[in-house]
Amino acid sequence: MTAMMAWPRKDGRKGIRNVVLVAYLVECAHHVCKQIARPFPDGDVQVVGFSGCFPSDYGQDMMAALCTHPNVGAVQLVSLGCENFKKGQLAEAIRASGRPVNVITIQDVGGTGAAIKAGRDWVQQTQSEIMALPKVEMEVSELVIGTICGGSDATSGITGNPAAGVAFDMLVQEGATCIFEETGELIGCEHVMADRAANADLRPAIIASVDKAAKYYAAMGYGSFSNGNATGGLSTIEEKSLGAYAKSGQSKIAGILRPAQTAPSGGLYLLDVVPDGPPKYGYPNINDTAEIIELISCGAHAVIFVTGRGSVVGSAISPVLKVCANPETYTRMSGDMDVNAGRVLEGGATLQDVGTEIVERLVSLGQGQKTASEDLGHAEFVLTYKSAAPKEPGCHPN
Repeated sequence: MTAMMAWPRKDGRKGIRNVVLVAYLVECAHHVCKQIARPFPDGDVQVVGFSGCFPSDYGQDMMAALCTHPNVGAVQLVSLGCENFKKGQLAEAIRASGRPVNVITIQDVGGTGAAIKAGRDWVQQTQSEIMALPKVEMEVSELVIGTICGGSDATSGITGNPAAGVAFDMLVQEGATCIFEETGELIGCEHVMADRAANADLRPAIIASVDKAAKYYAAMGYGSFSNGNATGGLSTIEEKSLGAYAKSGQSKIAGILRPAQTAPSGGLYLLDVVPDGPPKYGYPNINDTAEIIELISCGAHAVIFVTGRGSVVGSAISPVLKVCANPETYTRMSGDMDVNAGRVLEGGATLQDVGTEIVERLVSLGQGQKTASEDLGHAEFVLTYKSAAPKEPGCHPN
């Protein structure tokens, strides 16, 4: 397999992208950020941010993790000036990571027009500098890959999700880090997952994480099941859970992560995205983009996205590789898809074939190739309020 080439970071990680982030620290600065990024349409300059003005440890931790992600080369922070976000703390974390960072405060520089000009000037100069930096070789063992499913139908659990699981097993065997999540869509599978725990302490923690999700959704009065799932042939959350579970493959589960945490070593990890305590922050994941961003916050270089009905979203920071489970959907929406797992239903490929293709496509992303969503300009981003996650969930292997 041809080696990947990546940008080295101060903390030892490597990035398969070298994005300049333009980050708003309150919704009032969002427009300015969009205008700063507007002259740079090639995808190497992307807008992210936290919209809330009320303090949020979760938002602070997530922005710190995202702004120091291995795929990020530099960050332009944009503040209105009166929000509660700790912009100095975030800027220092970025600076300590070895990345160029600039802070613009709209109220101090003279308003919208002045802020846009200052931001564009800095981004243009900094982008030229970071793209000229030399790249180094990167091994498959250094990859961090996340997986989710969205727009699921009855084919998702038969083709796309198990093929993603095959890819995960192959990657874990190579020493890579693989992260799956959606505990709200793993209800009923918790004891099966617990049997795959790498150590005894992890077993009850896996069960507890899914039980917490079930109670949270019950309190909200609505689970992670959409009208589109039913129209696509799924009957219950349990049936949907079986498909979601298949994405994890068969490897031992090495630990549980929380958003903005990075895994201590290679292996398979479960990402627990449901807040602790009573449900005071709304639904844990209001859409697929929010889930993708939390996977990326854990360092995912790319995300495998399995869809049956057909999803079009990509993401800021990391490429999203679309695996289409339904052959009819692939025919209709091939321009948005990267891998046709529906070939399994038609007898044109095995799950092993598709899993191998997924791994090959992920490696190609580190060789300069782009996903369909990148080519189409998708760079969706959602970050909402959520309770702060503990720094260590206590489930890592010794």
